[in-house]
Amino acid sequence: MRAEARERRKAAIEAAAIELLLDQGYDNLSMLAVAKKAKASNETLYRWYGDKTGLFSALVDRNAENIRQSLRECIENNPSPTEALRNFGRRLLGVLSNPAAIALNRAAAADTTGTLGTALAQSGRDAIRPLVTDLVAKVQGDGLLTGLETETAAEIYLSLLIGDLQIRLVTRAVTEWSENDIDARAETAWQGVKLLSAGSATAFS
Repeated sequence: MRAEARERRKAAIEAAAIELLLDQGYDNLSMLAVAKKAKASNETLYRWYGDKTGLFSALVDRNAENIRQSLRECIENNPSPTEALRNFGRRLLGVLSNPAAIALNRAAAADTTGTLGTALAQSGRDAIRPLVTDLVAKVQGDGLLTGLETETAAEIYLSLLIGDLQIRLVTRAVTEWSENDIDARAETAWQGVKLLSAGSATAFS
């Protein structure tokens, strides 16, 4: 199978898996059900993904790639590093609060082995932190956030941006999440890291 055709097939399989994950939850999800929904053979799924955990990891990887692509687009479409970072914050919140991401987080939270949580961490926040750190370095090159070490500023920004939002979405403590909510939280994170940077600069001056 050609690479492009294989990628299209994998995308269709993973889209079917997400639909079933949303409908049934991870525990009730079976490779056979995914194969039937995607009109693929069970053998193909096991050959490409190994098992259900491998399929879950692929779903996490695809979601993480969407985040990385959003960051790349923000950098390309915003000549100002500051605007790129702020726009990425909004996009990241949008990705993390979509139904697919919530379903993946619920599956990881329910997994007593910790395997799914590890996969989520490796392809999620751990993977995007270096990209955000690089962008923060460019922001500092423009004279902002210079009161903090680059990695510290990036970590604070992500912490303020994401906080306990994913937990609240997973537990259904938050059931409604609008564009206005996203904009407000992203702005709060940006203003917060700026304030902390200014405070640090003053304290050590």
